[in-house]
Amino acid sequence: MPRAALFDLDRTLVRKETASLYVRYQRSIGEATWRDAARMSLWVAQYTLGVIDAAQVAAKAMRTLAGMPETVMAARCDDWFRRYVEEHVCDRGRAAVAEHHARGDIVAIVTGGSPYGARPLARRLGIEHVVASELEVGPDGRFTGRPIEPLAYGHGKVIRTTALAAVLGFRVEESVFYTDSYTDLPLLEAVAEQVVVNPDPRLSRIARRRGWRIETW
Repeated sequence: MPRAALFDLDRTLVRKETASLYVRYQRSIGEATWRDAARMSLWVAQYTLGVIDAAQVAAKAMRTLAGMPETVMAARCDDWFRRYVEEHVCDRGRAAVAEHHARGDIVAIVTGGSPYGARPLARRLGIEHVVASELEVGPDGRFTGRPIEPLAYGHGKVIRTTALAAVLGFRVEESVFYTDSYTDLPLLEAVAEQVVVNPDPRLSRIARRRGWRIETW
């Protein structure tokens, strides 16, 4: 049975919060204001502290996409990745992904963000699989403004990763997971090997107490 290596995206494979980088991109094309940037900074702080209402924030964000063609979002994220994200991809993250590929492991990005934000990085690193929070697309190819439950957040990451495991034939409980966030504790507790990368304060305390590997990328 193959082994899987699972990688979080923000502050793990990428040194920054990609949501904040996307707001910067939106400002550059005239779609966001400084108020939008301030709101995103608040959400990022709440996420770091583990006190965010992820479902509520996701619902607000997704409503703003209602009516946008899915193809437009995919193209924008390709442009955004090239202009704002790629320079922040961690060299040690690249090396870890390459090492798992060399071992023959299944490699997947597991992120609370959208697949449109994760796929450009996945393509750049040769990662074939992405677990993410899915957005509903109508028969006209446009976003409805609604998420497809569950979000890839908290226990939702376990549910979505387990679904991928069933398709690809690996076991979550025999996998390794790299992440920075306390909110990923459910998936960390579900895998065989935990690698805590650039951890937030709460996860750092838990990792030290449990003897999990801690790395700085």
